Amino acid sequence: MGMFKRAKEAESAGQAEGPADLTALLLQGEEMIDQLARAHMSWGLGSADRWDLDQTTGIITWTFPDKTAAAPAQILGSFSRASGSWLWAWANTSILPEMSRDASIFRDWAEAHGHPHLAQPKIDADEKAASSLVALAVRVTNATGYYKSPGNNSSVVITFGPVTLTAADGTVSSFSIHIG
Repeated sequence: MGMFKRAKEAESAGQAEGPADLTALLLQGEEMIDQLARAHMSWGLGSADRWDLDQTTGIITWTFPDKTAAAPAQILGSFSRASGSWLWAWANTSILPEMSRDASIFRDWAEAHGHPHLAQPKIDADEKAASSLVALAVRVTNATGYYKSPGNNSSVVITFGPVTLTAADGTVSSFSIHIG
């Protein structure tokens, strides 16, 4: 993968954190995503009839026949299969700045740790490379929820916090997870 090749070049130029560190973070991020997916499936993540994201409130909502689930959300970025690229949320003018805090945290981390190639606004990426960027960002930001929107040509990647579940009868419960 090109981004790790550049990391190796940076390490050979004397950077403090190299590809082994990125590889460890990537593996940890992939494991976090797997754990988050399994945990959030318990309330139905991935099986909703529809989903909505309101940038003005910062809330993502999933609608099911018998309930709704809502959580505070952040947009990490978007992947376009057509253009073969990943666009960080902080670089997307259609995303409100307060909705891209997690993406900005990752950008700042990448720059501070000698990985400026990971902090470019738009990165040439296939699906595997985009997934790696997301896994790194989930790990660095310690996200507690992860959602990839459905889509054939493009998808938005969203991180989210504690989930409020509202049943059809008005009963409210919450779901949160901490991976560490």
